[in-house]
Amino acid sequence: QVQLIESGGGSAQAGGSLTLSCEGFGSTYNRFCLGWWRQAPDQAREPVARFDTDGSTWYTDSVKARFTISKVNYNNTLVLQMNNLKVEDTAVYYCAADLTCGSWNGAPHSGYWGQGTQVTVSL
Repeated sequence: QVQLIESGGGSAQAGGSLTLSCEGFGSTYNRFCLGWWRQAPDQAREPVARFDTDGSTWYTDSVKARFTISKVNYNNTLVLQMNNLKVEDTAVYYCAADLTCGSWNGAPHSGYWGQGTQVTVSL
């Protein structure tokens, strides 16, 4: 059974760091495209980072060199390390798992979502 649960959100000052974790992948952990999305107030949900099924990673341009996505295989956890946070990173962050990575490129998402965790960055 798949039930994605995020943790680690909260508040940080600009330039600070936060670490998000996601558990509950079940059988999708090694078979699905896994990653993170975010949704800022009054904006559409956007892809942030993903782990492809071949082990490669992808990041949206605005977080490159600041965010790192990783997998902790002993407990099937997906982690997003966020460094040098900016005010514009403020959003609800969602963990996601989809059979293909197409949804990170604009295709409809047909997999699983977590409930979201709030990240707030202030000056």
